[in-house]
Amino acid sequence: EDNEDEEEVVVTATRTSRTIANTPTRIEVISGEELAEKGNMKPGDIRMLLSETTGIQTQQTSATSYNAGIRIQGLDGRYTQILKDGVPLYAGFAGGLSILQIAPLDLRQVEVVKGSSSTLYGGGAIAGLVNLVSKTPGPERELSFIANATSAAGLDLSGFYSERYGKAGLTVYAARNSTKAYDPADLGLSAIPKSERYTINPRLFLYGKKTTGDIGLSYITETRTGGDMNFIKNGTMGYFERNNSDRVTVNGTVKHRIDESAFIQFKTSYSIFEREISMASYSFDARQQLSFSELTLNKTLSKSEWIAGVNFLTDDLTELKATGTDVRDYHNNTYSLFAQNTWNVSKRFTLESGLRGDYVKEYGFEILPRVSGMFKISPKVTTRLGGGSGYKTPTVFTEESEKIQFRNVRQLDSRLVNNERSLGGNWDVNYRTNLGPVNFSFNHLFYYTRLNDPLVLMSAGQSALEFRNAEGHIDTRGMETNIRLIYGDFKLFVGYTYTDAQNHFNGVVAALPLTAKHRLNNVLMYEIEDKLKLGFEAYYFSKQQLTDGATGRQYWIMGFMAEKLWEKFSVFINFENFTDSRQTRFDTIYTGSLTSPVFRDIY
Repeated sequence: EDNEDEEEVVVTATRTSRTIANTPTRIEVISGEELAEKGNMKPGDIRMLLSETTGIQTQQTSATSYNAGIRIQGLDGRYTQILKDGVPLYAGFAGGLSILQIAPLDLRQVEVVKGSSSTLYGGGAIAGLVNLVSKTPGPERELSFIANATSAAGLDLSGFYSERYGKAGLTVYAARNSTKAYDPADLGLSAIPKSERYTINPRLFLYGKKTTGDIGLSYITETRTGGDMNFIKNGTMGYFERNNSDRVTVNGTVKHRIDESAFIQFKTSYSIFEREISMASYSFDARQQLSFSELTLNKTLSKSEWIAGVNFLTDDLTELKATGTDVRDYHNNTYSLFAQNTWNVSKRFTLESGLRGDYVKEYGFEILPRVSGMFKISPKVTTRLGGGSGYKTPTVFTEESEKIQFRNVRQLDSRLVNNERSLGGNWDVNYRTNLGPVNFSFNHLFYYTRLNDPLVLMSAGQSALEFRNAEGHIDTRGMETNIRLIYGDFKLFVGYTYTDAQNHFNGVVAALPLTAKHRLNNVLMYEIEDKLKLGFEAYYFSKQQLTDGATGRQYWIMGFMAEKLWEKFSVFINFENFTDSRQTRFDTIYTGSLTSPVFRDIY
């Protein structure tokens, strides 16, 4: 039954509203109980939710402030496009804190498409895309609250309300999340920063006979200070890194049904993101403004579905306290035209194809084809084969520059750099059956992505740094295996990821840093429906090549959770990383002095 329910989940990342079972593009969905459980374990953000997914690795970019990005197929976080309800809100500078400021309580599901996918939503989806799908008012009122306290003095308070009133509906999400500075290794430096964040997100829905619409407002404000514990607690002299940020987003959607087989839809959003990074002798303060508008026409025929549309994206960055002559302001406009077709060729074979054209004012025109096919070999066996192209507009806001707080990084010169471009493909096989009383499902994926002209940070003389396109390419190949066994009240999930990612620069081949070649995700659950849940997790990371030429150690992270449920509430306890696996137990995280540390990679 669990497999059948999963197959009936409707996905939207490919712009169609099809179930997973009928979607030619391979999509992974985190929803239902799994989303709720991860939300209970880490209600303040989606970092854990994503990092515990097969094939996704989070990369911490600050040793003391906990800033992090996500990596798919071993590629830098800038190559993963993050969407909220199909709208790109977290590009460039705004993406630096994105997964640490998105909470799961108001999400219905999280959809992940891996591989080059820029045909769907434009630039950025070279490694893949993550679409965060919000909850909408249902037939019954929903009122949920979460209160969570941690042994490291963290506190999460959040609430969600949803109700439909005839021709109108409303959702409201509000939260307060805070942490105190925490130094488990007794190094004198914070592993978890002192932080405080407030979020409010109301959204109004209107329902007409042929036309529906919604408008929403989101505001997030956060202060985050990491560094020397004495500085954080007492204000004494010492190393510190402070991030103050504000994010305001207004978005709306209007959908009009022309007839039973066609509708048009208009989406728009506007967001302002301000972030100030301050240190003892340096600061970076900037405002990014993003706007997105899209108009699509959907037409369903007897054996196919067509989607055609246009969109317009603006991305502006202004430094607010710029010093010197090398100001990194920019203004990018992207004009897009796209079409997509899903064709039910037969009962067993479905083909999905798409073509997109993007014109980026500073960097030229991109043609982006994509094709995916699904073949149902039998009721138990399905295979999907797909491929596409991707691109990424040059940006100075990467994991590499985030680690140094963008210090001494020069402004991009559009005459000297060009778009990063990729081609990729994947093939997977899905098998499900019943082995007596055991429900068994198996999925195996092979993938390959080639990234041409990757942007790399290099010396520009003296202490200056600049981004240039490398002479060469990056390729990443590998496989993912997911196995699920269900027996009575027990569920076992096993995931394995193999990633072989390499730089091919100037005729030299080297392993891509900070990429675990082997990963294991193991989860064992025991559940008495609506009464009790017990879970044990074990995650393995193999050795990783570091940027300083050293090799990081392999390690395991283990956790245990328990939840007791009643009709209206539940009590949850989570022992995260109870074996205390951390880098400071077997390796160093910085060189130099405590007052002026030089941080190594955090893996």
